[in-house]
Amino acid sequence: MSAQHWSVEDAERYLRSLELFGMRFGLDRMHRLMTTLDQPERRYETIHVVGTNGKSSTTRMIAAILQRHDLRVGAYLSPHLVSFAERIRVADRDVEPRAFARAVERAAHAAALVDRSQHADDRVTQFEALTAAAFSELAAREVDVAVIEAGLGGRWDATNVLPSKVQVLTTVGLEHTRWLGPTVRDIAREKLAVVRDGATLVIGPGLHPDAEEEARAAAERHGAKLVQASADPGVEVAAPGGFQQRNFALARAAAEAYLGTLELERVRAAAATVTVPGRLQVVAHEPLTALDGAHNAEGVAALAESLPQLTAGRRLVAVVSILEDKDAAGMLRELLPHVEHVVFTRNQSPRALPPATLASLCAQLDGSGGVRSELESDPRRALARARELAGAGGVVLATGSIYLVADLLAPAGQRSASML
Repeated sequence: MSAQHWSVEDAERYLRSLELFGMRFGLDRMHRLMTTLDQPERRYETIHVVGTNGKSSTTRMIAAILQRHDLRVGAYLSPHLVSFAERIRVADRDVEPRAFARAVERAAHAAALVDRSQHADDRVTQFEALTAAAFSELAAREVDVAVIEAGLGGRWDATNVLPSKVQVLTTVGLEHTRWLGPTVRDIAREKLAVVRDGATLVIGPGLHPDAEEEARAAAERHGAKLVQASADPGVEVAAPGGFQQRNFALARAAAEAYLGTLELERVRAAAATVTVPGRLQVVAHEPLTALDGAHNAEGVAALAESLPQLTAGRRLVAVVSILEDKDAAGMLRELLPHVEHVVFTRNQSPRALPPATLASLCAQLDGSGGVRSELESDPRRALARARELAGAGGVVLATGSIYLVADLLAPAGQRSASML
């Protein structure tokens, strides 16, 4: 790599090299990184978004609302679809590849210093390096406020070094139980560890009762104001899907908690223009073809709610790939009643379930035998086959994993970057 300035390829190569060291919880390395980079996370105000589903959409929507209220707004998102650079946004746009590369280079130099002070088996992780790069770049861009999406959980997530003014809890479901705990209450407690003294905690509509109870307890413990968002956004939302209506309503409540008051026309303008890649993203017509990264049972249930709006009575063919650590049965149970045919495939992740395993599970769950299925290991060929099965008047939906969406959006032959 160049001793002067890295290219975006250098930056992505460095980040992929950190996959070897896996994922390790703890905030000590992150605090050291922030000190080495001169505390960039303290040079702007922050809104911290945690939850099981809807975090990326809500983060983008909060940023869009604030941007339209004449603030310079940054955002940090995870995961990405094709390039790591998608994770850092300023003024409603991904940062330029060169700026991203330099941000990662700064973080890499800081990480090298931190690594020298740590045990050999306690190195800076990929997500920590990415988060440090994001916080550094947002400071360099002199944003007024940044909307930051947590990675996994909250308590030990690298983003939890923020002195955030507003915290947002989207939903809480049973996911990552190996790390976050076996119950909704346990998981909520881990996510709510981001609440700060005297802050405002905004919670999503329809939160699980145990999670809501934990939210109220966390707010009381920290002397934080608790705001429960409505399910109604109050404006027309361009992003498709009923779940996006709820996400925007939550984003509106969070933006209002930060600013105090909002102007309706500016909120309406944000709702009319904000888009969320990989969520009911239409990529082709005749047949209408959409990609959605729902990757757990709760996410697929929210997606299924919106399928009648998508299909408008037309036959639906699905392309599905699911990771082995997900509740594949729960996800298929939500999806199968809405489809006529499924093409099971395998995404790029080594954790992807074999298509034959998914087909066998489908057969067990489809008691009526009304859903036909077939196997195609290559995602692009699977999508082409589904489009053929649907015909010009049908609808195709590819879902089950963000990795599958990334495979289908990446240029042919390009390896998508890690999803960590």
